[in-house]
Amino acid sequence: MPTPSPLILASGSPYRRALLERLGLPFEVMAAEIDEAVADAEAPEVAAVRLAQDKAAAVAAAHPQATVIGSDQLVALGTEILGKPGTAERARAQLARYAGREVRFLTAVSVRQGEVEAHELQTVRARFRALDDEAIERYVEADRPLDCAGAIRSEGLGAALLESVDSSDPAALIGLPLITVTRLLRRLGYPLP
Repeated sequence: MPTPSPLILASGSPYRRALLERLGLPFEVMAAEIDEAVADAEAPEVAAVRLAQDKAAAVAAAHPQATVIGSDQLVALGTEILGKPGTAERARAQLARYAGREVRFLTAVSVRQGEVEAHELQTVRARFRALDDEAIERYVEADRPLDCAGAIRSEGLGAALLESVDSSDPAALIGLPLITVTRLLRRLGYPLP
């Protein structure tokens, strides 16, 4: 079997890096410099896939001999996209809106090798438990999810806010669906089980 091309994760996310490390493959990390703005009329699912593709394409353009993994996660409440809050006040406001409701975590992956690109979208449905202001405040203070889509650090204390999770790829909730990534990389000749 020929040696697969060098692997690059087109993300500066420490969460995605930690997930990809689980596969035991050598890889480099290069954050993609793209415009992550989402148009008002763009559906959340379409936006997540487009952003993952844009990230992979941006890094692949500079490293044409590599295989590049781009990923993006958006959180949607209905058709509304809820981004990274940036401030504790916005995090509390987002979480208050979720109380007792279902939110979709849309995690897209794009794998690009030369001109070949494959992508998939994983949807995780998370139902939040009833949350009062005190619980939300305790969570935001403890986990500081200001840089997390939807104001929830699912790999941290954020799990305490959830009532249930429905997913075919559990790592998708954290931001890089490993079942999907391994399927796409195996097709390109990477030595995975």
